[in-house]
Amino acid sequence: MRRFPNQVYAKGDEPDPRFSLANERTFLAWVRTALALFAAGVALEALDLPAHAGLRAAAALTFVVVGFVATMQAWIGWSRTERALRLSRPLPGPTAGIVVVGGACAAMVVLAVGFAL
Repeated sequence: MRRFPNQVYAKGDEPDPRFSLANERTFLAWVRTALALFAAGVALEALDLPAHAGLRAAAALTFVVVGFVATMQAWIGWSRTERALRLSRPLPGPTAGIVVVGGACAAMVVLAVGFAL
């Protein structure tokens, strides 16, 4: 049976299913986070909030960009971890988590300033 993506599944041995499923749950958690960030960005522009228009747009754009970063983290993190499991190598460290947290916090600060003006 052929599995996608080939660059992950073509090498190494099949790991314990519990570890692969845990890796998949982490992937899905990142996807949920990305969807929430996209929804926050869209909601800021869709709702008529009493915030400075420029800062509201900047916060919305930041939420969407950070959501895209979370999506990339989901895919890259899943593939790196699955490859490490298959090759019995040490698991990779986190890559974009601090960017996602920092970006979301920055967007919230910008939005708070927008409400204060």
